[in-house]
Amino acid sequence: MNHFSHLLEAFREKLQSYASRYKNEIRKDPQFRRQFQEMCSSIGVDPLASSKVCMATSHRNGGLISLEELRERVLVSRGGKKQYHDDLMRAIKKLRVLGTGFTLIPSGNRYLVQSVPMELSMDHTQVLNVAEGSTLGCVTREDLEKGLGWTRERAERALRDMVREGMAWVDEHDLRLPSYWFPALFPQAMHSN
Repeated sequence: MNHFSHLLEAFREKLQSYASRYKNEIRKDPQFRRQFQEMCSSIGVDPLASSKVCMATSHRNGGLISLEELRERVLVSRGGKKQYHDDLMRAIKKLRVLGTGFTLIPSGNRYLVQSVPMELSMDHTQVLNVAEGSTLGCVTREDLEKGLGWTRERAERALRDMVREGMAWVDEHDLRLPSYWFPALFPQAMHSN
């Protein structure tokens, strides 16, 4: 088994090297690009570097990043080369099959990429949808109670889970009714790093 692991790791390195060396040719041919990505994902290679970008930002956003911000960051990491949403979405779906914790979450009019293994419940998804409906990406417990008809306990439990995982930040300026901020939903102008 150990020998097989070493062989697989060597193959991964060669595949990553190939992807780097021939990236322009891979990008030019959509059919080959799709087949190459499927082959890469089956052994855990991410030729798009999306997983590295997600992990690099997880300390700031708790493992939630908008697909648009991910695309922009991958674009920068690849020297401004075009990166398509469908390529990213396909890579993320392939990573999901490998059990790496990557998931696409529809949220309002966009997608969020989850890069942590926490399983989001329907309540968590609804919290994200309410937060996205706000102009700054934040909610209060009261927003959830009034907007979704939830009990105080249900709203607090969902928010507490998301804070514990680092997906939300708490602003206790008003101790009676703290605000919960979701960095992944901040307006794009606020994502400078």
